[in-house]
Amino acid sequence: MKTPLHKYVTSILMGLCILSALTLSLCSADSHACVTAEGTANLYAIVLVHDLPPEARKTLDSIKTGGPFPYRRDGSVFGNREHFLPSRYHGYYTEYTVLKPGSPDRGARRIIAGAGKERNPRLSGEYYYTDDHYQSFKKIIER
Repeated sequence: MKTPLHKYVTSILMGLCILSALTLSLCSADSHACVTAEGTANLYAIVLVHDLPPEARKTLDSIKTGGPFPYRRDGSVFGNREHFLPSRYHGYYTEYTVLKPGSPDRGARRIIAGAGKERNPRLSGEYYYTDDHYQSFKKIIER
């Protein structure tokens, strides 16, 4: 015979199982969960390096080798004012232009580099791609 407490606990456990299943489906191969210092969760799409546009791969290579970069603003601080990326100290993120063939200006595509533990974007391995001028980001995964 099941007691009311047993039914209550069973219901709670079933709810947790369903919640866990939903969470796992959100964190599939095309997304990356990131918990910020404030404890809020951000969900990023991911992109594998070989799936980036060729110009973005070239920009990433330039970041890792220290340049050269086509624009004076490349390497400048990205403020993360919209808080779409994990919260870090001011100056942690830097931005780099991803050229778009035929564009007369910098366009909308960027790679944002985190400074990482080394405080060096060349070595951090923390890179995000945006093709819509900071409206959304994909975490770059290097495999």
